[in-house]
Amino acid sequence: QVQLVESGGGLVQAGGSLRLACAASGRTFSNYAMSWFRQAPEKEREFVAAISRSGSTTVYADSVKGRFTISRDNAKNTVLLQMNSLKPEDTAVYYCARAQLSSYGVGRDAEGYSFWGQGTPVTVSS
Repeated sequence: QVQLVESGGGLVQAGGSLRLACAASGRTFSNYAMSWFRQAPEKEREFVAAISRSGSTTVYADSVKGRFTISRDNAKNTVLLQMNSLKPEDTAVYYCARAQLSSYGVGRDAEGYSFWGQGTPVTVSS
């Protein structure tokens, strides 16, 4: 069964950087698009970034575009989220997710993803 484990979260000052990692189990990792979502207290879970199966296509939320970079290493079954120029508004629990279908692209809808990690918290101080 597919399992996703996020790591790399923590406390950082505004303007700083963090790199989140998602380690995935399973031999078919490269067949699925992957994504990052985040959820702040009392707010809806929101899309952050997605990456296609091969890593050739990426999509970002407007709020993070230019600051965050999603990447993947299919040989290591990992997805990364490099976060630069962090803002207090980025404070949230960040979740890694795998697409439900191998044919799914870089969608922004959480319903398109079937496997989720437990999340890693990110706190950005001002």
